[in-house]
Amino acid sequence: QVQLVESGGGLVQAGGSLRLSCAASGRTFSSSAVGWFRQAPGKEREFVGTISWSGETTDYADSVKGRFTISRDNAKNTVYLQMNSLKPEDTAVYYCAAAPVAYGSSWYGNYDYWGRGTQVTVSS
Repeated sequence: QVQLVESGGGLVQAGGSLRLSCAASGRTFSSSAVGWFRQAPGKEREFVGTISWSGETTDYADSVKGRFTISRDNAKNTVYLQMNSLKPEDTAVYYCAAAPVAYGSSWYGNYDYWGRGTQVTVSS
């Protein structure tokens, strides 16, 4: 069992930066892939990016590639989402999710454990 708690969301102006954290409890977290997803009002859940259990492999949605970076510190049971050059269209609730596999995917159905999300609002 893995429990996830996101933090770090808030209100930021366009062009600004935020770093989200996903803190986990559970012995299997360090061997789990982690994904970040987001959902804006009236829209479907959208894949943002994923990181492998070791942190060596990452993958990103085209919409955030070059602006967002995922990293992890398994000693702290935490995964980070660094978001730079934020745009108003990045406004959403951001969720982290964990899958008991080495490498994640862009499909939300592959993830077994989810946090409750943190709101990110980017003003123009």
